[in-house]
Amino acid sequence: MHATFYYYLIIGLIVAHFIFDKYISMLNAKNFSNKIPDILNDIYDNKEYLKSQEYKKTNYKFGIITSTFSFITILLFIVLGGFNIVDTLAKSFLLNSIGTSLVFFGILLVANELITLPFSYYQTFFIEAQFGFNKSSKTTFWLDKLKGLLLGIIFGGIILGAINWFYIQTTQLFWIYTWALITGFSLLMNLFYAQLIVPIFNKQTPLEAGELKEAITKFSSNIGFSIDHIYVINGSKRSTKANAYFSGFGSQKRITLYDTLINDLTTEEIVAVLAHEIGHYKKKHIIYNMILSTLVTGVSLFILSLFIGNDAIAQALGLASASFHIGLVAFGFLYAPISELTGILMHYLSRKFEYQADDFAKNTYSNTSLISALKTLSKKSLSNLTPHPWYVCIHYSHPTLLERINNLKKEQD
Repeated sequence: MHATFYYYLIIGLIVAHFIFDKYISMLNAKNFSNKIPDILNDIYDNKEYLKSQEYKKTNYKFGIITSTFSFITILLFIVLGGFNIVDTLAKSFLLNSIGTSLVFFGILLVANELITLPFSYYQTFFIEAQFGFNKSSKTTFWLDKLKGLLLGIIFGGIILGAINWFYIQTTQLFWIYTWALITGFSLLMNLFYAQLIVPIFNKQTPLEAGELKEAITKFSSNIGFSIDHIYVINGSKRSTKANAYFSGFGSQKRITLYDTLINDLTTEEIVAVLAHEIGHYKKKHIIYNMILSTLVTGVSLFILSLFIGNDAIAQALGLASASFHIGLVAFGFLYAPISELTGILMHYLSRKFEYQADDFAKNTYSNTSLISALKTLSKKSLSNLTPHPWYVCIHYSHPTLLERINNLKKEQD
């Protein structure tokens, strides 16, 4: 196939994705004013409901602006030969092929951060602040951006450099070694993310002795679940939104509670939320997700190996011949439809897992406490209670609040 074919294919995929995404978002926005189901009527009073409506509409309008800006930027970048300009600049440093690729992606990374920075700042200090969510100071915001950029350069540089080296040494078989590397890195992050990465951004402290810890310990003992690591993270440093999550497995498993969660929920509600998180562990969802993501990664890398050395694809993006870095960029564009489909599948499975974790909490602790907690968390975050089904299918990793409550109200298994 000729470069012209790939050029128009890439442009066509970008345009089609943008149109489809805007259509789905528009359908979802039309549901903003739908009547709230009777079972959810106690979440908002009239004033709070109007506030939630305004929050959703504001984010929708802002999303149109940011996504349209990104769409136009990437189209212009391709049409005006932006990748060739960056490639020429990277090669001007007279490095070896690995060094050139690292500089190439480094330029794109920094440029992307600079371009999206104003939008991120406005989202944090205008939209989130307007609706009472933002607690982040400007110092924290800038430090977060700097830390994130440095981590991206360090970890991204190491992984990209290793993948490029595999490619130089083995050509088309590089995907096997890359698959092993990414799998190992993912496993490492799953085990030690809370110990290695989280402290860079947040303070974590062991949950203090008291009513809550006693209730958690009693519940975990009743179900035969040993958990020695329960931490509280200072999420209120940045936002009023609450969360809790389970990470690691084996001796490294830990539960992390946001301090905002502790402030917003009762002891019974917090234990119910933790019962849900423990349900994910008991049902082996963490392992299943790792296996599935590993398989998807392997298939993706194999497909990448078939395209990365294609001169026609490189020429479609304005370069004279193929290279590792431009092949990786082109693959990102061409693989987008498959990635969208696998994303929908992963979200479907994730929603199934959420039902199973809810059932575990219902059967081992309390469905009423979990329902109460979910309603409170939805209220505090001004959640959308009437999303469009198609939007849920494509974007939601959790069932809607209505679906979860209906499931929790069913007779216990």
